[in-house]
Amino acid sequence: MKMISKFAKSWIAGGVVLMAALPLMSACSLGSKDDPNERRTLRIGLAYGSKDNEEWIRRDLTDMFELTHRNIDIEFVNGIDYSDMQFATEEDRRKYQQQDPIEKMKEIMGGDNPVDVVVTDLYSLGKLAEENLLKPLDPLIKGDKLDMSDYLPNVMDAIREQGNGQLYGLSPTFYSSALFYNKKLFEKAGVNPPTDGMTWDEVFNLARQLKSGSGKDAVFGFNMSSYGGGFNYYEMQYQYAQPMKLRMFDAAGEKMTVNTEQWRQLWNKPFGLYKDHVMPHPEDMQNEDQQNGRYNPYQNRPFFKGRVAMEISSYYTVNDLITYNKNVDKMKGAERLDWDVVTMPSHPGGDGTGSISLGNVLAINAKGHNPDDAWTFIKHYNSEEVAKFKARSNSELSVRKKYVQPKEGETYHVEAFTSTKPTTNAQSDADMKLLRERPNLNLVSELGQIYIQQAADGKITLDEALKQWEAKGNELLQKIKLNPTGDLYSEIEKLRQETMGGPSSFGSGTAIAVPR
Repeated sequence: MKMISKFAKSWIAGGVVLMAALPLMSACSLGSKDDPNERRTLRIGLAYGSKDNEEWIRRDLTDMFELTHRNIDIEFVNGIDYSDMQFATEEDRRKYQQQDPIEKMKEIMGGDNPVDVVVTDLYSLGKLAEENLLKPLDPLIKGDKLDMSDYLPNVMDAIREQGNGQLYGLSPTFYSSALFYNKKLFEKAGVNPPTDGMTWDEVFNLARQLKSGSGKDAVFGFNMSSYGGGFNYYEMQYQYAQPMKLRMFDAAGEKMTVNTEQWRQLWNKPFGLYKDHVMPHPEDMQNEDQQNGRYNPYQNRPFFKGRVAMEISSYYTVNDLITYNKNVDKMKGAERLDWDVVTMPSHPGGDGTGSISLGNVLAINAKGHNPDDAWTFIKHYNSEEVAKFKARSNSELSVRKKYVQPKEGETYHVEAFTSTKPTTNAQSDADMKLLRERPNLNLVSELGQIYIQQAADGKITLDEALKQWEAKGNELLQKIKLNPTGDLYSEIEKLRQETMGGPSSFGSGTAIAVPR
């Protein structure tokens, strides 16, 4: 009995020690994923970047992740490093312009030390998935039983299209634009306000019905942007013309294609609106000045003055309008705005509206050495916890329906920003290759600005503008063929000074996508 007692005591003592150790062993086992002594590196690849902008990238992408995953070190790798250009020769800069960002991304996705996560855009996602360079996310989502029902269907469909039906990337946010309108002006005119899904022609017809008055009392039907007056060629080109995918020059980059009936029809209606002052001119806004010496941040925004019935603007304008109404009493003569939004207009048979573009699209490199942490990171970045924070943004919207709500108790039609489909706005592979080989082809669009603006201002007719753009453009295309990366911008500036008497609204070297 004494022996049993002695044995029992020994067993109990040992058991106590073992039981005491169990929590420690369990904690060690459960915490090994985040054990700071078991460090791992997650390599994140971007098409462009440098150390100069890494602070912003970390703040947006990884700071929150690192707080909860302290054993994971984040390393950024840039396919094209901007800092390389600080010490580059002129020849190096020309070669730099000709680099293919997708090919540079593929370089950092291969080799002995590939990146684990790819940060890309919708178009590039499709190209990488096409070559089986990305890991499909559907099995991972299914394995973790993630609920995707709250994600906006149009956004998810657009991402799946790039993967031929499979999901290869996720993005937590997107940017969007819409058609804003002044409800009071429509009520006063006795005209039904715009609705979702309208064509550009329908919006232009509405604009004509809203034009009234003259001088300081003039009300304009439409403005292509939120600031000032004038025929904004850049906004017209990007928002209105580009979805039609009309080519400026042929596939070989040797012959202009703008002097056609399609181009005439495209520009004819907005030209008519501008000529008839349905759209405001710069001089129409000149009587808007500062009041009582107090700066008015809205003085150059005619929609806020109640002088424009409709305007195209980004989601950020929602915040501006809310702020304006909150401070309306501080601005002499200002009135509270009763406003709402509908979807961007579109062209019948055009390539969508181009009103939605995705934020960072994150994908997993199929050749990466750390796929588990890559998925953990993507899951985190697209989680509901992160969505709560990103929903506070004034410029981006969440892809989760739960967090797409009107701001600060307002009742505007927020679905106008979410119901259209994201587009890649990408050109054909051949066109993009041609633009990389001949970066100076972007000057063709700036050349167009000179003649289109002259026609808008009534100095020449639209027919004359297209003919002159064609003739001068053909000369420029031959020079570009011989000198694809050299300094031809000075010739454009000289022509601008001769015809318009002013500097470029773009600035030297600005790249503008050329419609197909």
